[in-house]
Amino acid sequence: MSKDPLAIIFISNGPGELATWVKPLAKELHKQIALRPLAKTSSKSLNLVLVPCPNATGNENLVAKKWLQFENIVKATNFWELLIKPKKFGSWPSKGLIIFLGGDQFWSVLLSARLGYLHMTYAEWIARWPFWNNRIVAMTDNILTKLPRRIQNRCSVIGDLTADLIETATIDDPLPAGKWVALMPGSKSAKLKIGIPFFLDVADKISKSMPECKFLIPIAPTTNLDEIKYFGSRKNPISKQYKSGIKSITKANNEEERGILITTNSTSILLQENYPAYNDLIQCDIALTTVGANTAELGSLNIPMIVVVPTQHILVMEAWDGLVGLIARLPILKWFLGLLISFVKLRKRGFLAWPNISAKRMIVPERIGHITTSQIAKETIDWLKSPSRLSGQKEDLKALRGNKGATQKFCKEIINLLKEKELLH
Repeated sequence: MSKDPLAIIFISNGPGELATWVKPLAKELHKQIALRPLAKTSSKSLNLVLVPCPNATGNENLVAKKWLQFENIVKATNFWELLIKPKKFGSWPSKGLIIFLGGDQFWSVLLSARLGYLHMTYAEWIARWPFWNNRIVAMTDNILTKLPRRIQNRCSVIGDLTADLIETATIDDPLPAGKWVALMPGSKSAKLKIGIPFFLDVADKISKSMPECKFLIPIAPTTNLDEIKYFGSRKNPISKQYKSGIKSITKANNEEERGILITTNSTSILLQENYPAYNDLIQCDIALTTVGANTAELGSLNIPMIVVVPTQHILVMEAWDGLVGLIARLPILKWFLGLLISFVKLRKRGFLAWPNISAKRMIVPERIGHITTSQIAKETIDWLKSPSRLSGQKEDLKALRGNKGATQKFCKEIINLLKEKELLH
C-alpha cells in the first residue's frame, strides 16, 4: 500500500443518507483499507463533509461524530468557508477522492475541483454531472443507459445501498408478544410538531379498539426525548387539536433497553433511543410513517407501512422537501404561499414514498390530504387483521430490494479507482 498521504472525503447531507449510505460504507471501507482514525499510523484518512440541505436538521455532525469513523467532520454551515479556506479545516493532502453520498451533486463537484481530488458519485436516480466524475456507481441499469455513450465505461451498476440494511438487523432483545405498530413521526421539528400529536392520537384510538396492539417509537438521532415531550404537550399549538397527549416519559436505564411513554389516555409506547433501531423495527407488523428517507429504510427492512401526511395543518408545508419547503418557511410569505404550494403540489404530485417511487406504482399506501386520526387508526387495524395483505406488501418490498452486496461492490470500485490512479498499491 502506498505511504503517500491520501484523503477520502464523503459528501452527504441529511440523517437518512447518513444512516443508510454513509455509515455502512464507512464501516466497510475501514475493513478494506487502513484509514485513520481507526488505523492511527496510516497515512490515509476517511473524512466527512456535510453540505447545505433544507432537509437536514443541523445535528448531523454530532450523530456522525459518535460513530468514530471519521478523522475530520466539517459541518454544513462551514461548507462555503471550506471552499474558500480549506486549510482552516484540516491539513488536506495533495491527493484525494471525493465521494458523493447525498445532497446536491454539485457540491461534490465544487469541492473536488477546489481540492484537485478525484471525484466519484453514487447515483440513486440520475448522475447530474457525469463528465465531472472519474467514476459513477449507479443503483440501477437505467442510470447507466442515460449516460452519454462515450463515458458509459466510467459507470458501474452496484445496486441499492439500502438493500443491505436487513443484514445488519438481528433480534437480540425480543419485543413482548403482540401486534406491534412502529410510529415514525420524523426527525425534523417541522414534521415532529405534526407527527407526534397525530400519531399519539392514532395510537390511543388503535389501543381502544384493539387492546392487544403494542407501539414503538424509534427516536431519530437528530431529536431527543425532550423534543418528543415538548411536541406532545399543549405548548405545541397542533397538540391542542387532539385529545391525546403525554402523561409521562421514563428513560431507559441499564436494566431496561427501552424507555416508556404513557399517553394521557394510558396507552403505553416503547421508546428506542439506540439508533438505528433495526433490531426492534423488524419485529413490528406495520409502521406508520411520514415521508422521507425512513420510507426507504422501512422498505429495505421489508416492513409494511402506511405513509401519512395530514395537510390540514398549515405548518406541514415547512416539512416539504427542497425549494418548496424553503419558501414555505419564510415568515412573511409562509401563510399564503404555504397553502398555495401545497394545493398545487398535492394536485400534481407523484409518489412520495421511496418504494412507490422505485416501483413506479403504489406498493405502500400514501394517505396525503385532510386525513383524520380515526381514518388512519381504522386502516391500520384493517391491515393488522389481514395477515395476507401484510405478507403481500412484504413480498413486494422484498422484490424491490434487489441483490445484496452493494456496499462491498462500492468499496471495490473505490479501491479499483485509487489503484488505477496509482494512489493505492
